[in-house]
Amino acid sequence: MKALITGASSGIGKDIARYLDSLGYDLVIVARREERLKELSKELKNNVRIIDLDLAKIDNVYKLYELTKDESIDLLVNNAGFGLFGMTYKTDLNRELEMIDLNIKALHILTKLFLKDFVAKDRGRILNVASSAGFMAGPRLNTYYATKNYVLRFSTAIYEELKRMKSNVHISVLCPGPVETEFNKVAKGDFLMKGQRSDVVAKRGIDGCLKNKLVIVPSLGMKIALFFNKLVPMKLSLYVTYFIQERKSK
Repeated sequence: MKALITGASSGIGKDIARYLDSLGYDLVIVARREERLKELSKELKNNVRIIDLDLAKIDNVYKLYELTKDESIDLLVNNAGFGLFGMTYKTDLNRELEMIDLNIKALHILTKLFLKDFVAKDRGRILNVASSAGFMAGPRLNTYYATKNYVLRFSTAIYEELKRMKSNVHISVLCPGPVETEFNKVAKGDFLMKGQRSDVVAKRGIDGCLKNKLVIVPSLGMKIALFFNKLVPMKLSLYVTYFIQERKSK
């Protein structure tokens, strides 16, 4: 068995690599930071291939596919992504476009290209990492929330297509709440509540994926919060979300 993991140099991606290695998977680990990938590879027992590419550059996304399409990938984990706190009229446009390229375009391209291969051989799994943000709009973290909405809806629609085809290919989407990763540092903000450990989120994400679960929310507290969010009017949800993001933005 072999898995390809993007954004594997830190956080959830790194812990997904560790967990899959413990399950006996050979790995292709991808990120911008080669040194971190090398450090990670020293921990792992099974075969590991390191590919250092910045997937916010779309040419590199196609390059990654060309480098790995003949690797007999069984599981694709689209984890690479980042956020950016701030009022939309103030945040850096180029940084937001880079976020869209990475969070949406790179994920879309890899999902589509590997999906075609998986369908052709009638086997394979895809785990797309979204967020609990994918169920809501996010004032002061607007573009990030919007990208995760895309990932969630894109993935769930593919699930239904595969189900109607009676395909043996499976897709899952991981939607955690706050997680203890480098997200805050990159996005320039702080969570109000203590995040889940990334190794716990990684394990629950992979376990859910291997059980063919569609949407994986790894925290009971977040499941409850998302349930109540469905019940409140949109304007109240926006008010509460703005208040939360305002308090955690630096």
